[in-house]
Amino acid sequence: MSDRKQRLKIRSKWKNLFLGLLAFNLFIIVFVLALIFWPVSENEVPSALDQAEQDSSEFVIRTTKQNLNNLVNAYIEKLLGDTKHHYRISLDDDVHLIGELPVFSTTVPLSVHFEPLVQENGDLILKQKSISVGLLELPNQKIMEYMDRYLPMPDWVTVNPADQEIYVAVTNMDIESNFQVAVETIDLEANHLAFKLKIPYETLGIRMLKD
Repeated sequence: MSDRKQRLKIRSKWKNLFLGLLAFNLFIIVFVLALIFWPVSENEVPSALDQAEQDSSEFVIRTTKQNLNNLVNAYIEKLLGDTKHHYRISLDDDVHLIGELPVFSTTVPLSVHFEPLVQENGDLILKQKSISVGLLELPNQKIMEYMDRYLPMPDWVTVNPADQEIYVAVTNMDIESNFQVAVETIDLEANHLAFKLKIPYETLGIRMLKD
């Protein structure tokens, strides 16, 4: 093959590639213009409510007792820090709080079993099932009062001695990422735990344009 024919063949190849790329770009432009100017029916116009819902996305996260147990105790360990108080949570067929409680100038082992009750708003109530402080015989309400007084807990956890329960306001947790958490399901016997996680778009640096 002569040099002239080879050059013509190469030029033809590049010409075809150029025309193909040009056709592709024209297709993209026409497609975008069609999306912009295509008539929209009434029911396709997003309402103000739809726009508000678009400010965040909600996900359901399923986990196990072991995973939640590790997370809760890691949080408690950080909360207690260098304090003299110690307690932990064990998730089995119920919620078991194990620790020490200062009573009469000493400490006694504390053991409380709770039944977790999920609330409609996504919070959690831990209803006391059984409670003991070593060999001491004290009223359950009095033990709950000691727990409220001596065991450090987050601001969103409230001990209610009169009702013998602990209210865990999960929806009020202060999370650095600004995510919002709510409990959906807690079935410890079936090892079925699910949480709702709402992620505001603004947290990810996404700002929705509003009219």
